[in-house]
Amino acid sequence: MDTTIPMKILVTGGCGFIGSNLVRLLIECTEHEVLNVDSLTYAGNAESLNDISDSERYQFLKADIVDTVAMHKAFNDFKPDCVMHLAAESHVDRSIDGPAAFIQTNIVGTYSLLEASRKYYSSLAGIYKDRFRFLHVSTDEVYGSLGETGYFTETTPYDPHSPYSASKASSDHLARAWLDTYKLPVLVTNCSNNYGPFQFPEKLIPVVLLRALRGESIPVYGNGENIRDWLYVVDHAEALLTVVTKGRIGETYNIGGNNERRNIDLVRLLCSILDSIRPRSDGRSYQDQITFVADRPGHDQRYAIDASKIRKELGWAPKQDHTSGFQKTVAWYLKNETWWSRILDGSYQLERLGSNV
Repeated sequence: MDTTIPMKILVTGGCGFIGSNLVRLLIECTEHEVLNVDSLTYAGNAESLNDISDSERYQFLKADIVDTVAMHKAFNDFKPDCVMHLAAESHVDRSIDGPAAFIQTNIVGTYSLLEASRKYYSSLAGIYKDRFRFLHVSTDEVYGSLGETGYFTETTPYDPHSPYSASKASSDHLARAWLDTYKLPVLVTNCSNNYGPFQFPEKLIPVVLLRALRGESIPVYGNGENIRDWLYVVDHAEALLTVVTKGRIGETYNIGGNNERRNIDLVRLLCSILDSIRPRSDGRSYQDQITFVADRPGHDQRYAIDASKIRKELGWAPKQDHTSGFQKTVAWYLKNETWWSRILDGSYQLERLGSNV
């Protein structure tokens, strides 16, 4: 694909956490046009894109990817050169409480989008057909859990343990099947845990920060020994753009941050950053608010990504190191209280989900 030619990119889930950071990157740092398709569920926030919403290269369509009629119309009207599919239900705890939404969006929705893409792709010819791509964005949770050593590679067998990861594994298989059966030019990425600006405050890092600031207990599952590889969301967005423009059709690329941490160590690091930037009025550390709670059902012990393939083949590597991304994230949440306080004015109040099984 000629990466110098501006493209028309259809992004699904562009009002979500990763999606909004990707859309912002595409508008601010490239000449591409973007159609953002998002149904604005609880985790989709149009305010996350207020700063670029007036761009002439940006369009927004409120639609559900499960709606096949709406998807076909979106393709016919916008005529994309590629699809970057990020729309998904993504929180493990919510999938434990209510798996139906995950099956509907992650599996049925991906099927609907693949079919709309296939029909549209079959109508293309010449250079327009040659450069079309469908990038399916997924998670390392499809691989299951690692022991104390080793890393997930692109050939690691799938072993999902939650309704969320099982639904994403299913959608990965669908995307690859549409490549093999219908020759749709599909690429797949599997990423490690993302963090950074505009993350809905149900995930670990914003929960820690916001509960700390509100003087509430900071819950840590089990003994805090579970290990995750942390990827700064802007680094991830840059990797996705690299894959869709430079990746080889049919390939899978694992995207990781080279940043493994035990959950308890991460929580302590976040508390220490808060201690230095916005210390408690009583002079004590935010670490005093840490509370260990019953573990999540089926909690995978360790995730770790081997991202050597994307580095060697496409030249991508994360820019944030073991602490810089976390410092940026804490500073962003402190600076953007208006954004997250509006979310907490609604039905979600940082309470634990997924514990009533």
